[in-house]
Amino acid sequence: MKPGFDVMVLAPHPDDAEMACAGVLLQLVAAKRRVCVVDMTRGEMGTRGDVETRAKECNAATSMLGIEHRQNLGLPDAMLRDDDVSLSAVVRAVRELQPRILLAPHWQDVHPDHRAGAEIARRAFFHAGLRSYQPDIPPFRPDLLAHYPGNDAVLPSFCVDISAEAARKRQVIECYASQVENRDAAHMVRKLSYLERVEARDRYFGALIGCAAAEPFFVEGPLSVRGFTSLLES
Repeated sequence: MKPGFDVMVLAPHPDDAEMACAGVLLQLVAAKRRVCVVDMTRGEMGTRGDVETRAKECNAATSMLGIEHRQNLGLPDAMLRDDDVSLSAVVRAVRELQPRILLAPHWQDVHPDHRAGAEIARRAFFHAGLRSYQPDIPPFRPDLLAHYPGNDAVLPSFCVDISAEAARKRQVIECYASQVENRDAAHMVRKLSYLERVEARDRYFGALIGCAAAEPFFVEGPLSVRGFTSLLES
C-alpha cells in the first residue's frame, strides 16, 4: 500500500464513516482522490449482529464506496479510552497512511466511544508530528483535522452538498443490514433508527445551505481559504 492519501476517516465502529460522510467519500472517489478508512473497533459489543456479520457488511459497504484502503485497529468496542495503547495505534496508522486531511468523530456525542475517538484523534494529530514519539516511524502530521458529528447536533464550520450522492449513500448504509433493517429502536438512546437519524440530519444541514442534503464538519479555529475568489468558485 502506497502512502500519501488525500483523506483518512477515523471511525470508532464499522459503519460510522458511512453514516457520517459516505456522501463526501463518494464525491472524493469520483474525483479520483485517494481515500482510506481506519476503523478503531470491530463493533463486537453491538446489540445487533456479531463480529463476523459486521465484517461482511463492512466489506460490502467498502466495495460500494470504492475507496482504496480500509483497516481495523482491533481496539475494544464500548471500552475505547484515550490511553497510550489507542494513541500509539492511531499515530502509527496516520504515519503509515500519511493523509492530507484527517476526519474524526466530534467529542460532543452521547456514545462514549465517539467521545473517546475524538480525543484520541486530537492527540494523535499532534503526536504524529513529534519526531521523538515512536521514533521507529518517521513523523507525519496531516494538514487538517476535521470532525464529523455523530449522534448529537453540532454547529458545523462548513457543510458539503451531497444531494447528488444521497440515494447512493443510503444504499451504502443499507449494507449494514444487521444495524438498520430491524425497525425496533427501543434500546437506542435517541429512539430512532440509525438510517432515520442520518437522513434527517443530512436534510437539516442541507436546508441550512439551500440544498436537499449536506454533511456537516467542524474544525477548531479558523479554516484557511486560499484567496477570496475561492469562495466565488465554490
